[in-house]
Amino acid sequence: MSNAPSRMSANPVSSVDHYENFPVASLLVPARLRPAIAAIYRFARHADDLADEGDAAPAQRIAELDALSAALRSASPSAPVVAALRPHMRAHALPVEPFEALLSAFRQDVVTSRYRSFDEILDYCSRSADPVGELVLRLFGAWREDTRTPSSRICSALQLINFLQDTAVDWRRGRLYLPLDELAAAGLGEADLEAAAAAGRASPALRAFLEGQAARARRLLESGAPLATSVPRRLGWELRAIVAGGLRILDRLAQGGHDPFAGRPALGWRDAPALIRLWLRPSR
Repeated sequence: MSNAPSRMSANPVSSVDHYENFPVASLLVPARLRPAIAAIYRFARHADDLADEGDAAPAQRIAELDALSAALRSASPSAPVVAALRPHMRAHALPVEPFEALLSAFRQDVVTSRYRSFDEILDYCSRSADPVGELVLRLFGAWREDTRTPSSRICSALQLINFLQDTAVDWRRGRLYLPLDELAAAGLGEADLEAAAAAGRASPALRAFLEGQAARARRLLESGAPLATSVPRRLGWELRAIVAGGLRILDRLAQGGHDPFAGRPALGWRDAPALIRLWLRPSR
């Protein structure tokens, strides 16, 4: 319900522009909520692009993100993306804090390209992905103490799957979203990533490491899946589609030998039968 510098296409539903981490304005979502969801995603996409795209210097990127933060709290925001968002924030009583959390993650993308531990990566996910899940649940009136944790598990898992899917893409952009301490414990290091990029294929040891990372992401995603039974029916259908998409990307990664350097796992029309089976599978 995940954002990253390299976007993920795990969800078999539509998106706004190229912000593919989350389903946006899906037919599964009630029509009355689609404009608000689209406005949220356009804000996130715009902010993410400020952090990632173009040739601006880091200081300029941070300044532009700070300006968005100020606009969120302004009575008359000049930033068009915030002005378009503001009516939906008022109509649905959406707090500013989840948007600020997203901005903090985008600022981090500007200055951070390595993560020492899985806990550091999860902390990033808690700000780059989890806030969108919170906002969607709030739109449906389903943000409660009992929905908070499974929502975060789904969102963080999708972000982790995104990282695995785009390991090679991110590496070529100078970023690595794998825990360095776990890499070292497996006898691996950045030289192994560079060798995989140069050869267009990962070593057996690196593929085994990525398989372990994928298994953890799958467990996290599946642990959040029962959320679909605790929310309004239409949102539950949407959540099932989201989870199905994430699981199918993991299946694709496994079919490719857990080697994103040899080929980026992605979904196409041939995945429809598998996605439907996953969508119909009871939430456990």
